[in-house]
Amino acid sequence: MKRSLAAFVVVVGCLIAACPAFAEGDRVSIANDITVDEGSTSGDLVCVMCSIKVHGGVHGDIVTLLGSVMVDDGQAISGDIVTVGGNVSLNDGARVNGDVAVVGGFLNRGSGATIGGDSNVESGRGWLLVPFAPLLILIGVVWLIVWLVRRRRFNYAMYPQGRRF
Repeated sequence: MKRSLAAFVVVVGCLIAACPAFAEGDRVSIANDITVDEGSTSGDLVCVMCSIKVHGGVHGDIVTLLGSVMVDDGQAISGDIVTVGGNVSLNDGARVNGDVAVVGGFLNRGSGATIGGDSNVESGRGWLLVPFAPLLILIGVVWLIVWLVRRRRFNYAMYPQGRRF
């Protein structure tokens, strides 16, 4: 009885710890673009395989995977911007108080756009292969093994057709 109660408490504790803690206005989206309307504010924004368009204020960080970020004129981002496999466009007068990191894309920075922290751009789509390199190596090894086994397969002689009566 004590063991099952202890296991239950551990499982519930792990589930509570694994639940993400969202603040007011945080938004997460998969394959559906996020737009912060003009005059509104948002917290952290996370977008996978989609883009983020900021026409209002953001009081948090912006993260996109295989998507782009576009910040309108005169809008402010209080946190960082991280984009993997997409571009970041900061129009005239846009302000980012934190850092901007772009991997596998480009940073289009308008005149008058300011970045309070560091900006790090690793352009080129080749950087997107780095996380998949172990998988590509494994696929290559499996392909090599299959090729070697099929190459050494013995070709059996064809038996002649039987006599017909």
